[in-house]
Amino acid sequence: RIVVVGERRLLDDARVARVAWRHVVGEFIADWVGDALEGDALARSSNRVRAVIERGASTLPADQAALIRGLVIGDDRDESPEMVERFRASGLSHLTAVSGQNVAFVLAAAGPLLRRAPPFGRWALSIGLIAWFVVVTRAEPSVLRAGVMAGLSATAFVLGRPRQPVRLLALAVIGLLLVDPLLAWSVGFWLSVGATAGVTAIGPWLAPRFGALGPLAMPVAITVGAQLGVALPSVLVFGRLSLVGTVANLVAVPVAGFVMLYGLPACLLAGAVPPIASFVMAPAGMAVAWIDAVATVGAATEPGPPWSWLGWLAVAAVITGLVSVGRCRTRRQASPVSGHTI
Repeated sequence: RIVVVGERRLLDDARVARVAWRHVVGEFIADWVGDALEGDALARSSNRVRAVIERGASTLPADQAALIRGLVIGDDRDESPEMVERFRASGLSHLTAVSGQNVAFVLAAAGPLLRRAPPFGRWALSIGLIAWFVVVTRAEPSVLRAGVMAGLSATAFVLGRPRQPVRLLALAVIGLLLVDPLLAWSVGFWLSVGATAGVTAIGPWLAPRFGALGPLAMPVAITVGAQLGVALPSVLVFGRLSLVGTVANLVAVPVAGFVMLYGLPACLLAGAVPPIASFVMAPAGMAVAWIDAVATVGAATEPGPPWSWLGWLAVAAVITGLVSVGRCRTRRQASPVSGHTI
């Protein structure tokens, strides 16, 4: 906590429309800032963890340090405008927004501890860890959605209830909007919900129809599903939909998963023990350099309108063809069985 003296000002109508979802109606111009006072235990712990992560990440070059903080805790404050633009153009900007993948990796890292606890204790520890991670990542809309879904999943597991992802997503969205209706105006919330709906609903539906792709069927289906899920808000807000996004995600997302899993403990260890920071952060540095290179190549090859729209028509034609081939293959496999039915 700090003591601040300054002047309050109302925002003009245009700025209010852009930030209304955050419940912001004015700004505060600080004239004097007093001594900082420590907050409650949760705030102190989250701030200290963020400080250690920032100290560990600072071992890397500036761009890599900014990117790994975005991947691990969603802190994109130090990303340069050029980096933001190339990630947006290549369809990879979602990687720096904390999502369900981050929450899943945090729970996976705590797995050895959680497995030792009894069922109710495991549930309580999971809920506490999810809540703490939401605070550490500053409760952005995407992490709120992911955290509520993870909490609902843990609760359903303890109660022995089914855990269909689409149902969990629907319950999470309804619950969050009941608590904070202005989230409905958050672009980050739109993208998070759309991508999750694409991954959980569209992707599994497409996967068996992409059988012609063999082992790549599921990764391609999930990636295409996520791209389709964010298509409408991307076009409405940013005026474009990355044509190279599907390929860029297929190449970058597995490496981003490694960064999310390895990067958090690595940054904490590097920040806590500076003498070994360079050694510990080297794998993460190579991984984020790869992701940034994918974004750079993707942004350079993204054709932009109107060619990108023609490209998406071609992609739609390919998807239609793959679905048709998958359906024909399914029918051929089913026909011998139906022929022997009496």
